[in-house]
This record gives sequence, C-alpha cells and structure tokens, in this order.
Amino acid sequence: MGNKAYLEITNVCNLSCSFCHGTKRAARFMNEEEFALAATRLRPFCEYLYFHLMGEPLLHPLLGRFMDIAGELGFKVILTTNGTLLYERREGLLGAGSLHKISISLHAYEANALPYPLEEYLQNSFDFAADSAAAGIITVLRLWNIGGKEELNGRILGMTEDRFGVLPEAASREKSYKLRERLYLEWGESFEWPDMSAPDMGGRIACYGLRNQVGVLCDGTVVPCCLDAEGQIALGNIYDAPLEEILCSDRAVCLKTSFENRRVTEPLCLRCGFAHTRLPRK
Repeated sequence: MGNKAYLEITNVCNLSCSFCHGTKRAARFMNEEEFALAATRLRPFCEYLYFHLMGEPLLHPLLGRFMDIAGELGFKVILTTNGTLLYERREGLLGAGSLHKISISLHAYEANALPYPLEEYLQNSFDFAADSAAAGIITVLRLWNIGGKEELNGRILGMTEDRFGVLPEAASREKSYKLRERLYLEWGESFEWPDMSAPDMGGRIACYGLRNQVGVLCDGTVVPCCLDAEGQIALGNIYDAPLEEILCSDRAVCLKTSFENRRVTEPLCLRCGFAHTRLPRK
C-alpha cells in the first residue's frame, strides 16, 4: 500500500453540501482508544494521516488529543474542512505540531444555504489561512466545483485578490496556484461519488485504492479508498485485526490486482465518477 490513509474520526457533519455523497450510516464519533488502536495499526503502512472520509473533523471534541497521538506516532496530519468552524478551532489547530496540511473547501458555501454572508465566511477562512501558512502549515483554499455549482467563483476570486493580491488569468485555470509561501488556491472538477444506484461506467479504469491509500470508517471498517461513503467494500475491521491481515484477504488482493490491471469488477468501483473523470484511462 502507499503512503496515506483516511481515518474517519466522525461521520457527522454540520453542513449538507450538494456535492457530497453523505452517508446513511449511524452517526458516530471515534473514542480515544479506538483512534489510538487504528492509528497504531496504520502507522507501518503510511506517513500521512487524513482525519476524514465522511464528516467534518473539526466537529470532534477530541480533535486536539487525536492530533497529539498522531504526532507521537510520527504521522503528518492532513485535515479537510468546510471552514465554518475555523474560528472556534483556531488556537488548537495552529498549535498542533502534527498538522502538516489543511484544505478549506470554499465551494461549501455555495453548496449550502448558510445564515451569514459570503464575505463573513471568506474573511474567517482567509484570516485562518494566512495565519496557518505563516505558522508553517501547508494551507489550501479549494474550489472543487468546476462543472457544478460555481456561480459564486467570480466573487470568491475577487475577494481572494483583495486579500492576497491580484491573480493572473492563469490562476483560474491552473490546478494549483501559489498565493504566497505555503498558501495555495486549488481548482478541481465536480464529480459524481460512487453509488450503487448509479449506472455501470465500465471497469477499464485506474484507481489509487489499496495502491497508495486505504480508508478506515469511524466504526473501524477498512475500505479501499476515500470515496466508499457507506462501507460497501468492507475488507475487515481494524479494531479486530491488524491491517496487514486485512490487506491479505482474498477480496483485498483481488481488488488491488484489478486496479493494477485496470480490469475492475467491484460493483461500486464500476460506478465511480471520480475514477472515470479524473484518473487516467487505458
């Protein structure tokens, strides 16, 4: 397996973004014992630990403790957030020695009916982003909504220019544009999450699942990637068995081989819009 793992510390979110698959699983928050066990079992396989799959990680009351444990294990922590809780979590985030990177999904504003102006949301996000980058944390302002709800992108770019300086025209086309040291504006296309109700798109696709990533849901279920929102491809449970044992199961080995050969047969993977629009095809 590769160098990153997605450890879902909670599947609860304070928003309901139109671009997000969401989950029908029971609401759950990992406890400290579960997190420590899962992180310890993941450590031999990866260096970068993402604190999400579904859910908003900044909602977790033990976020700071989890980052401390991750740091003690030698992980570099990566967070992705909708940005609404940055003000409340600011001190803990900026003081976390294990926090390597944080991505703020600015497209979350347009994907919800938030009860405050865009200007207020962006001001809070920009304030945190500037302080985060200055503290040595790689910070990304995301607009992953190309082809989706992107009507507010012009206003967002205008306010980005007001705060961080005039953007060249290329900044609206590049996948990642450097605003200042350790601070980036990142673009991405809107995509369809894999879902069993979606049509079969064919299996001749590449995938990073089990090749450079693995996911662990908040109940311990191990899944092959960060897009299995419902745990459809359950490979085992990290609370019950070491990850090495889980990855050696027949289903996991067959799935990894199918990704490498681009002959995918798992029903959920055949319905993955991300793989069919943003990964190379053979």
